[in-house]
Amino acid sequence: MGFLTGLLDLLYPPRCIFCRTLLKKGERAVCGKCRNELPYTQNGGAQSGDFFSVCVAPMYYEGAVRESILRYKFKEATGYAKTYGELVAGCIRDNLNGRYDLISWVPLSSRRYKERGYDQAMLLALAAALELGDVAVSTLEKHRDVARQSSMGSAEKRKANISGVYHVTDPELIDSKRILLIDDIVTTGSTLSECARVLLESGAREVLCAAIARSRD
Repeated sequence: MGFLTGLLDLLYPPRCIFCRTLLKKGERAVCGKCRNELPYTQNGGAQSGDFFSVCVAPMYYEGAVRESILRYKFKEATGYAKTYGELVAGCIRDNLNGRYDLISWVPLSSRRYKERGYDQAMLLALAAALELGDVAVSTLEKHRDVARQSSMGSAEKRKANISGVYHVTDPELIDSKRILLIDDIVTTGSTLSECARVLLESGAREVLCAAIARSRD
């Protein structure tokens, strides 16, 4: 295994998942410069929204963080999920410890899943849950494909775009539970709000959220 790893490193030298520079010996996934200089939030950048109590994220969605997440979502950089999961788990541990009963994620539509080949929020939630010594479970389905939220512009258009597209898969699973809902990024919060609304209307007690990154106010 050591020989194979060394050969792969020669053929495909490991790079920082954020700035893409070659990693130095002893560095893993993130270079020392990025570890020190990424746009980290304070106190998880906690923000509230319609139907969810709070959302935390370890970083702001800008610069190298934004470029990294775009590679993760659209360029099959699924290997980033482990490191993202560690960062998100640390933020959850620091800010939401003991406040949730169940971990879940914001799902893709079946059409988008087939196009992409993976669900980036699911991978993130699974990785974060593993780091927290927990499991993540499916609670929602997106039963209608709609235009990407990033193409919608205003918060009002984003809200209208996803209205009614999610439904709960198992109401008994979430009954009276405090749900921690994980997504990759948070901009206006409209997607999380719609998911939280559906969960609450189906019996959840409270919805809290976490993401890799959030936009600045």
